Amino acid sequence: MMKPVMRTLAVALAATALAGCSVFSFFSGPEKPKAAELPANPATLGVRPAWANHVGPVNFPLVINVTGNQLAVAAGDGTVAVLDAATGRDLWRGNAGAPIAAGVGSDGTTLAVITTANDLVALSGGRVLWREKLPAQSYTAPLVAGNRVFVLAGDRSVSAFDGQSGRKLWTQSRPGEPLVLRQAGVLLAVGDTLLAGQGGRLVGFNPLNGSVRWEAPVASARGTNDVERLIDLVGRVSRQGNSVCTRAFQTAVGCVDASRGQVAWSKPANGSDGVGGDDRFVVGTESDGRVVAWRRDNGERAWIYDRLLHRTLTGPVVVGSSVAFGDADGNLHVLARDDGTLRNRIPTDGSGAAAAPVVAGSTMVMVTRNGGVHAFVPQ
Repeated sequence: MMKPVMRTLAVALAATALAGCSVFSFFSGPEKPKAAELPANPATLGVRPAWANHVGPVNFPLVINVTGNQLAVAAGDGTVAVLDAATGRDLWRGNAGAPIAAGVGSDGTTLAVITTANDLVALSGGRVLWREKLPAQSYTAPLVAGNRVFVLAGDRSVSAFDGQSGRKLWTQSRPGEPLVLRQAGVLLAVGDTLLAGQGGRLVGFNPLNGSVRWEAPVASARGTNDVERLIDLVGRVSRQGNSVCTRAFQTAVGCVDASRGQVAWSKPANGSDGVGGDDRFVVGTESDGRVVAWRRDNGERAWIYDRLLHRTLTGPVVVGSSVAFGDADGNLHVLARDDGTLRNRIPTDGSGAAAAPVVAGSTMVMVTRNGGVHAFVPQ
């Protein structure tokens, strides 16, 4: 009877972490720390609105998918939409037929989401191609690549499905653990290797048959109870070539050489959202609202920005010489990549950011909890 209880606690724990509270405060019950007042906006970098669209309220761990000039987004009611990244106009819309629990994955032709009924649903051109029942819930957007759809389930199992028919091709399981995070994990392709987060390890699979090629421990559990030992890798990652940098929940940020399956470096960090970066820096937002940049080559800390404490920040994205991320009030914050100096702050619809912003070409895009899709272009 203990496992179902602990899994419920994990859901609450993830929400608490995203709200900027500590594990201790989750169990002892102090009030949530007061959010810092917004600093004055210097507006030293011009950012103009490009376009806006709407998909409907988002109440699940959304991942905004960028494929070429296409943006794939979704709403909690099952709506999925593919937009033109330059203009924001609909290329097509469809519906998964049930509320969505995880998404969106796309290769530009096939789009995949997972519903709260544990159905993996593939769509194209607004039409459902197939749906396949999953044995376990997933909170990670499917990966669509190589005419296959890959799924990372909440129990850390990894499965592959034929992209045209939905036929299951293989499943790679691992022993279950008592706690599961109700948020997106790590699932991506690097060359001919499928990468997935399993616990605190980044694992490389052969995508053809699911065999394990290598395992790289980004973080090791050292706690004395199940809460302290929860170190799942969380999305998004920062990839530059074979260098894949990721976060272990409330434990560490590290980079792995995906060509060899070796950890380049791992540094202590206390965050619950994925990271962004470029060839020079890896940037993450900590659970207390600090924004931290590490040097990609050696993991040494480059700078910290601490003027947004307890404002529930999303993971960041690096665009040119800037770092952008959202907050619980729907603001898009832009910092200087090299030193963390505030450059601009742009409000949206006030409902809170639903996902880490993305970059499509020269356009930054943020989706809010109310379902607003807002695009901006730095000047």
